[in-house]
Amino acid sequence: MKLCRFGPAGAEQPGIVDAEGRIRDLSGVVADLDAAAISAEGLARLRAVQVETLPLAAEGARYGVPVAGTRKFIAIGLNYADHAAESNLPIPSEPVVFNKWVSCLQGPNDPVTIPRDSTKTDWEVELGVVIGTAAHDIDEADALAHVAGYCVVNDVSEREWQTERGPTWDKGKGFPSFGPVGPWLVTTDEVSDPQALGLWLEVNGKRLQNGNTATMIFSVAEIVAYCSRFMTLEPGDIITTGTPPGVGLGQKPQPWYLKAGDTIRLGIDGLGEQRQACVAAAPRG
Repeated sequence: MKLCRFGPAGAEQPGIVDAEGRIRDLSGVVADLDAAAISAEGLARLRAVQVETLPLAAEGARYGVPVAGTRKFIAIGLNYADHAAESNLPIPSEPVVFNKWVSCLQGPNDPVTIPRDSTKTDWEVELGVVIGTAAHDIDEADALAHVAGYCVVNDVSEREWQTERGPTWDKGKGFPSFGPVGPWLVTTDEVSDPQALGLWLEVNGKRLQNGNTATMIFSVAEIVAYCSRFMTLEPGDIITTGTPPGVGLGQKPQPWYLKAGDTIRLGIDGLGEQRQACVAAAPRG
């Protein structure tokens, strides 16, 4: 299933994408795509729905974040060896874990705001993993059973604040609008192998990232199990799993970054596409 949430920001309704790519309204079936709806039992109920009988959403409806009630937005850094190399950092021996604040979550096509005084706002196409069943200290062999589905994430990052303003990455990762997610939550039955997905990103029509999850250092199962050692993963939590090379930081002969007026387009095989316009932050006050 391709599950989504659609409508104005803050008033999204649950939806499902039909065989023709149209959004069907699920609000008569579930109140929202929350923890209950994306549990194993909830997904089983949704699979029994006759999609073609559901009302169609208005054409051109806005997509929101495809899951409601996310409490943790966890990110993995340097998970592709060639991206670590372009960042001039060693290949990690264990997953690099940091946070993106949930307040940065937004719909896949909402504008990305360049923070005030930013000079190094960057792009990162990533595979997102949505937790469906609570997990703590689980084995790698059991990890994928706790996943509800997958989605596209743009891990927008301000590199100066990430790497030059102290030792923690988090403050460069969670500015408002730095977490576009969606358009869909694609359930695991439609993703036969999360380690065989092509992913790509363009800025102003120029293809800059073109990778495959097969080249991850740590697999989705390894990441989910690893994170579960240090926290309880809860339904609706999102883990974004790292980016292939081609980010602004790694451009040759010199890095270059996003500015107001730029357009980002990105996607992952079978999981849909995003498109964001970059806009300037409003002046303080």
